[in-house]
Amino acid sequence: MNIYVVRPGDSIWSISRRFGVPQERIIAVNALRPEQSLVVGQSLVIPTTERAYRIVPGDSLWTISQRFGISVNSIVQLNDILNPETIYPGMIIRIPENSKNYGVIETNGFIQPSTAERERAIVSDVGTYLTYITPFSHHVTEKGELVPLRDETIIEMGRNSRAAPLLSVTNISGANFDTNLISGLLNNESIQDTLIDNIIKAMDEGEYYGAVIDFERIPPSDREKYDSFLEKLVSRAHPLGYVIGTALAPKTYDVTSGAWHGAHDYASHGRIVDFVIIMTYEWGWSGGPPMAVAPLSEVRKVINYAVSVIPSKKILMGIPMYGYDWTLPYTPGGEFAESIGHQEAVNRARRYGAEIKFDERAQSPYFNYVDEEGRQHVVWFEDARSIQAKYKLVNEYDLRGVSYWTLSQPFPQNWYILNNMFEITKVIPAE
Repeated sequence: MNIYVVRPGDSIWSISRRFGVPQERIIAVNALRPEQSLVVGQSLVIPTTERAYRIVPGDSLWTISQRFGISVNSIVQLNDILNPETIYPGMIIRIPENSKNYGVIETNGFIQPSTAERERAIVSDVGTYLTYITPFSHHVTEKGELVPLRDETIIEMGRNSRAAPLLSVTNISGANFDTNLISGLLNNESIQDTLIDNIIKAMDEGEYYGAVIDFERIPPSDREKYDSFLEKLVSRAHPLGYVIGTALAPKTYDVTSGAWHGAHDYASHGRIVDFVIIMTYEWGWSGGPPMAVAPLSEVRKVINYAVSVIPSKKILMGIPMYGYDWTLPYTPGGEFAESIGHQEAVNRARRYGAEIKFDERAQSPYFNYVDEEGRQHVVWFEDARSIQAKYKLVNEYDLRGVSYWTLSQPFPQNWYILNNMFEITKVIPAE
């Protein structure tokens, strides 16, 4: 696999000639439209040559994997084989390049329920690349109940792709994380017991693999009480075979104050739960000044601290699947930036004739443009280069894996790069 940055005068045909890769493969991997021009500064994934193999009598995926020195899972993922028993003599499959030299990781994807049709489309596209899939979210009530979530299609499609569903539990009330709600819960043992009962019940009824607790804006004074709640939950969940994880705000030292960070005790979570998802994004956020959503320089600082107090194999690093389009000039409290995905960002650069640039320190692409009304804009987003840099960080720190927020925006390059660099653990056995 190569990553190529488009130069003036480039075309899909010329890039195809340069690398000796069919145009159709470049188009498919990058989800390009042949009629569209390329954008200067746009990053393209150039797939390496794959070999075709015709299955002969006596072959199994295991014997084929041994013959070529690759994993069964890499063959399954490349060929979208849902049932290994369906292969047959004479069938032609693709054998991937033996390039998965960055090890084995777990992956999680958060997904917000929408329509059943859209959910099926999303999970069908990316479920193969996920260890876990997490519908977001079940809200807690002041009585310790869980607000129902329409997640049946996501769970069904996830399990069809062997992506184990996780129950996401939050203290969101309305549109925000509710400080009073979570404080009331953490200071009432009876309500906690009720909530734990309901979490267990929801996992049982929904056939979940486990749960992710995402409590935010907790009063720092309730820090130890949050730890105690997690200990009680884990003591109930583990004997039943469930895993428990938490979502943590990013920080570079043990901050004990502040609504977003103070109550998140990295060391205690690393001791108590099975894994943590560190939300390493939103440096650039919709209401803040324009900058990279997840600048690698800042992400590195967070991970460097995290591994000092949490076992690295318990850490899933957060990866944003989105960027923002800010209207300039930025004014605090003014117009919020628009959230957009990779594909839309490139389309906007093409529409307005912008050249995509790359910030080396942040390891993030960006561009400026002027809209039809003469307003200045700046867009920061993720591309093949920024994603590859984040995956190298995962390997450098020997992390458990990554967690995507969210699966709503298409980003085909990400999945190719992920699959090229890593083996992806599946906790649901193949049938």
